[in-house]
Amino acid sequence: MRACEVVLCLDDTTELNFNGQDITGLGPLSYEAQRGMYVHATYAVTPQREPLGVLNAWMWARERKGTDGVRGGEKESTRWIEGYERVAEQAADLPGTRLVYVADRESDILALMRRARDLGCPADWLIRAQHNRVLPEGQRLWDHAAQAEPLGEIRFMLHGRQRQKARQVHQQIWSRRIDLPDAEAGVVSINCLVAREINAPAGVTPIEWRLLTNRDVPDLAEAAQLIDWYRARWEVETFFHVLKNGCRVEALQLSTIERIERALAVFMVVAWRIARLMRLGRTCPDLDAGLLFEPDEWKAAFILNKKTPPDKPPRLNEVVRLVAMLGGFLARKGDGEPGVKTIWQGMQRVVDFAAGIRYVRELEHQTCV
Repeated sequence: MRACEVVLCLDDTTELNFNGQDITGLGPLSYEAQRGMYVHATYAVTPQREPLGVLNAWMWARERKGTDGVRGGEKESTRWIEGYERVAEQAADLPGTRLVYVADRESDILALMRRARDLGCPADWLIRAQHNRVLPEGQRLWDHAAQAEPLGEIRFMLHGRQRQKARQVHQQIWSRRIDLPDAEAGVVSINCLVAREINAPAGVTPIEWRLLTNRDVPDLAEAAQLIDWYRARWEVETFFHVLKNGCRVEALQLSTIERIERALAVFMVVAWRIARLMRLGRTCPDLDAGLLFEPDEWKAAFILNKKTPPDKPPRLNEVVRLVAMLGGFLARKGDGEPGVKTIWQGMQRVVDFAAGIRYVRELEHQTCV
């Protein structure tokens, strides 16, 4: 992180469903009948979407609602404020790196913005608005922001997801500096950025984002950069996808939530590595594989695929595809690049085989001695 000019700190929550398992300490999930726990993580990536690791993680189980319908325990909104505080602490240690706290609509909490203001905003923040607040003049926040002169228009490719094809998005952009009343102390000054899609394809809901930030947005270039950084928030969703569907942490069979938490601490590091391999294997295919794999690991990928390992480290994309093939990736012409599940399954075989290579080498060394 110290070598990066900008680091995006993506904050988000996911739930882990352990329904039907005999694990002490679990609590209800979105539905009271379900049992599980929550993980709130701050995941660091570069603006180019390269995963850098997990900065902070908070794990907990909800208490059940009482007869009055009220749930006990600490307010869950605290996790967003604490997430920003941890990023702010990192910013103090990294004076040459601009840290940007990025979060979705759940983080639209005035207390978070107030806390950032009181700390002096050591880290920038960029959150998606959930509340169309009433301003002192009686106007609504989003309408007031969009009444400013448009900064211009941007275009970008929206990547395809489940039941959603990739397509080009054309948005018009507005931005306005607004003071939000703060009942505790004066006002919180923010910039409200509105990005509204125009000329959306027929049958498609136009994309409109309302983003709040401490940063000034003087021109279209700054606005476009902030929107691109918000779009990077999908990377933390990918991280949770790797954790749940690649590492299959919801299948852990441990007796207590404390043991689950310790296992999750390890699996989050594993999930980061798998996500990093997948991302760099696609964006930097010609990178030296020796930068991300130990020599025994990339050699194991070749041997297990019945191929002769080269004398020098091969291309990263080649090794990632070989690893994924061990996990079920077919590597046909129309298959594209491998996903997290096949990379994770293949890596388990590679790591075991690499450990065997090291063990044989140690035995040979002992025999020679």
